[in-house]
Amino acid sequence: MTTARHHLATIDLLRARPFPRQRGRSDVGEAGPGYHIAELATSGDFWEDPGRWEEVADQFEAERDALGFLLAERWGEPHVFSLWSVFERGTGGEELPEPWGTLSAHVPDVHLWRAEGRWMALGVSQWDRELPFQLLAVVTETDPP
Repeated sequence: MTTARHHLATIDLLRARPFPRQRGRSDVGEAGPGYHIAELATSGDFWEDPGRWEEVADQFEAERDALGFLLAERWGEPHVFSLWSVFERGTGGEELPEPWGTLSAHVPDVHLWRAEGRWMALGVSQWDRELPFQLLAVVTETDPP
């Protein structure tokens, strides 16, 4: 199975899976009431080689875009949704619904689709410049704030 097909299979699995009652780790990432987050790919960190950062950032964005192209064949063109204002609202003390509140702390934007009553999103995460990138897929019933 190719990497893209594996990622699509993971997204389909999450779309069919019920949401848990409590937040916690799952077999593919994290889940909680109303959402699943799959960690599709994770890079190495950048403590020893910070010069690779830009190359890896470009690679993860290209992987997100390629997977997004396949999802667009199913659900149409994505809406690119910036999480910057969500992050700002959260740091200002506003309580934000999950998974959006947590995602906004480390994912600048998501490519977003709505189908069959659920939101599907792809994003590239990085908590800090020395830490790994992650390609994330999100399935949620919670509307973006």
